[in-house]
Amino acid sequence: MSSGIRAWLDARPWIWSFGAALIVWLVTTFVVQGRGMLATLAVALQFATFYVIVGIGQMFAIAAGPGNIDLSIPGVMTFAGYIAIGLMNGSNYGLPAGLAAGIGVGIVAGVFNVLLIQGLRIPPMIGTLASGFVFQSMAIAYSSTTNAPPAPLLVSFSAARLLGVPLIALVFIIFTVFVAVGLRRSMFGRAVLAVGQSLRAARLAGLAVRRTFALVYLLSAILAAIAGILLAAYSGGAALDMGADYLLMSIAVVVLGGTSIAGGQASPAGLWGAATLLDLVVTMLNVMRVGAGVRYVVTGLIIIAVLALAKGSDETA
Repeated sequence: MSSGIRAWLDARPWIWSFGAALIVWLVTTFVVQGRGMLATLAVALQFATFYVIVGIGQMFAIAAGPGNIDLSIPGVMTFAGYIAIGLMNGSNYGLPAGLAAGIGVGIVAGVFNVLLIQGLRIPPMIGTLASGFVFQSMAIAYSSTTNAPPAPLLVSFSAARLLGVPLIALVFIIFTVFVAVGLRRSMFGRAVLAVGQSLRAARLAGLAVRRTFALVYLLSAILAAIAGILLAAYSGGAALDMGADYLLMSIAVVVLGGTSIAGGQASPAGLWGAATLLDLVVTMLNVMRVGAGVRYVVTGLIIIAVLALAKGSDETA
């Protein structure tokens, strides 16, 4: 591989996830003999959007430096989904109140995480994991009091398509562009990357380190709440296990997407490649009628392979 190509790949670590997603999609298309190939991609993009929403928040946390991670995402998603859908109660009139209450859950969760991490000095991994258990427990308690359907308008939005492309995906692709620009141009974005690269240097430079960390966890919790509300709407209602897959997947899409686990570097574009890859892998294995146990093994091996390729590109550059 020439030095020019190596340098190009090194500057774009997210490219491997897009390449792998393309290969998996082509294999799936071959297995089904080309039937529904565009529909398969559209469905994958639909579900990938939920991974991306929580992935953006997790990306900010991980980019803020080693040890920073948000493990409260599943609990926040579930409780926000139940609260929002419960207040909507199947009516468009309840939509504003439901959305406000669901996002409010995210704000409360973010503040709670910040208090645990900064106020009580609990390590982020432990603090957010405990916080997630608290919100999941509240969701369990609340779930026994309601079985309400979502507002029809929200259901329509979550399932709508524009020229065959999920509308929700288009909205959050635009949001991802703003996030990417904000990371490079805004004071907050540059502060997150600076803190992630060197906490000591960021403090010496006069950056508001504590405020940066607080905003990171607040943003992550709010995005988790939004994802929970939209997922509950798309699924026809909230469920206690709706956030279970997002504990590890929110981390997987960030790392596979090219964000450095050591912090100081983030790749918003890569979230889409990684999220689409993970969903397409599940689709491919289902089409091949692979058992659940084998699916987890194959998914893990594909993740390792993509990470190894990206790592190999870094080392040879």
